[in-house]
Amino acid sequence: MTPRLPPLDPAVAEIRLALRRALGSGESAVARRSDVPLALVALSGGADSLALAAAAAHEARAGGHRFGAEVVDHGLQEGSADVAERAAGQARALGLDPVLVRPVDVDAADPDGPEAAARRARYAALEAAADETGAAAILTAHTRDDQAEQVLLGLSRGSGTRSIAGIPPRRGRILRPLLGVPRSSTEAACAAQGLDPWTDPQNADPAFARVRARISVLPVLERELGPGAAAALARSAEQAREDADALDGMVDECIEELVEFAEAGIAVLIPALAANPAAIRHRVIRRVARDEFGALLSRTHTLEIDRLITEWRGQGPLTVPGATVVRAGERLVFTAATPFEREQESHGRVPPRR
Repeated sequence: MTPRLPPLDPAVAEIRLALRRALGSGESAVARRSDVPLALVALSGGADSLALAAAAAHEARAGGHRFGAEVVDHGLQEGSADVAERAAGQARALGLDPVLVRPVDVDAADPDGPEAAARRARYAALEAAADETGAAAILTAHTRDDQAEQVLLGLSRGSGTRSIAGIPPRRGRILRPLLGVPRSSTEAACAAQGLDPWTDPQNADPAFARVRARISVLPVLERELGPGAAAALARSAEQAREDADALDGMVDECIEELVEFAEAGIAVLIPALAANPAAIRHRVIRRVARDEFGALLSRTHTLEIDRLITEWRGQGPLTVPGATVVRAGERLVFTAATPFEREQESHGRVPPRR
C-alpha cells in the first residue's frame, strides 16, 4: 500500500504555483533559454526571499530548471557579513547551486538617498552575477504588500500613471514571481517548512518612507476602508501598467512621425501633435526632453511647454531643466540649455517665460 503523503501547506503551494507560472510564461526570459536554464534567487535571508528560495529548490528537484542564489551584503549594518553568510548557508542547505555572496559599496552621499543607492548597488551586483554564471533570469521576492507600498509612494509623488504602475513583474531578466502573493503567505510558508528567516531591523525603521507606508498607512487603510486595501492597490498597479504601456506604445509611433532633427536641436511638428489628446502630447514632450537632453520635466514644465502648442499667443522661449523650448512657426524646437541657463535653472532663477 502506497503511504499517503501529508497535505501540502496552502502557503507553500501558493508560492510554488506563483513561481511555476512565472517560469512558464511564454515571454519569460527563462523559457527562451537552454533546455536546463539557470535562474538566480536574490536572497536576503528574510521571509520573502527565503520562501522563494525554498520554492525554487522544489522546482529544481522536479527538473526543468536549475536554481542558484546570490546574497548581496550592502555593509550598512553591523554584522551584515554574518547575516549574508547565514542566508548563503540556508540556500546551500536547500540545494541551490551556485550560491554567491557579494559585498557591495553603497554611496552614502548619493543625492537620491541611501535606499536608492543600495538598490542600484544591489541590482548591479545581481546583473554581474547573472553575467558570470550565464543565468537566464534573476528572481526577486517582492510581494503584493511591496506592490501596495510602491503604489502609495507613487501616489504621494503625484507623478502620473507610470509612477502608480508599481513594480513591474519583469524587466529584462529580472522576474518577480510573488507580486500577487501576500507577505503573510511567505511568512506562513517559512513556518510550515521549518525555515528560520532573518528579520531586518531596517524594515521597522520609520526613517524610511516605505516603512512608514507599511506600518502606519496601510494598516489604517485596511482598518478604515475594510480588508483588501493592499490587494486593491496591487490591482490598480496592474491596470495602471497596462494603460501606461499602451500610451507609451502610442507615443513611440507619434515620435517616429512627428519628431525631426533641427539645425540647433530637435523639432516636433505642432499641427499633428496638437491633434492628439493631452496624455499623448505630454508624454511626447517629456520623452523628447528626457531622451535627447537628459531632462526630467515636472508637470508644471510640461504644461508650460504644452501651452506653446494649445494656447499660443506669441510667448517667448521657455527654459526648463536641460533644455530651451521655443515655438518656431509650425514646429516646437528643443535645444540644449547653455551652461549658464542650466546653472540659473538649478537655482530656480529662470522660470518659464510667457
